[in-house]
Amino acid sequence: MFSKTCEYAIRSVFFIAHRTAGQSGRVGIKEIAVGIDSPEPFLAKILQDLSRKGIVQSTKGPNGGFYLDDASLERPLSDIVAAVDGNDIFFGCGLGLKQCSEINPCPLHNEFKDIRNKIHLMLHETKIGEFNSELMNGMLSLKK
Repeated sequence: MFSKTCEYAIRSVFFIAHRTAGQSGRVGIKEIAVGIDSPEPFLAKILQDLSRKGIVQSTKGPNGGFYLDDASLERPLSDIVAAVDGNDIFFGCGLGLKQCSEINPCPLHNEFKDIRNKIHLMLHETKIGEFNSELMNGMLSLKK
């Protein structure tokens, strides 16, 4: 459903959130890559982009790393998806057709529209910091 880039982005933001929530610490790229089982160079590009777009915060230097402020923890997951994959998942055709619409539907239009709307609602209502306690208690996992 999501691109591989988007999957790593969501998992890395969850990891950063649970490692830095309520603390003034930062987490480095190596630790994030190990924590979510991701290739470090690929993840570095993703996090650099998310930082430029204001989804995560970062600081350079020996005590640098990535973190999320309180406002970022309250952002919906849909912000990450839109920043990485764009809005096509929320509005696009299930078959990738450009001409698909209510007037000119593809074979999957009606069923996909319902699923797409439910996904949009779930991603829009779920906040980035929502799973911190479950992640800290080991009830949820970010590794494959």
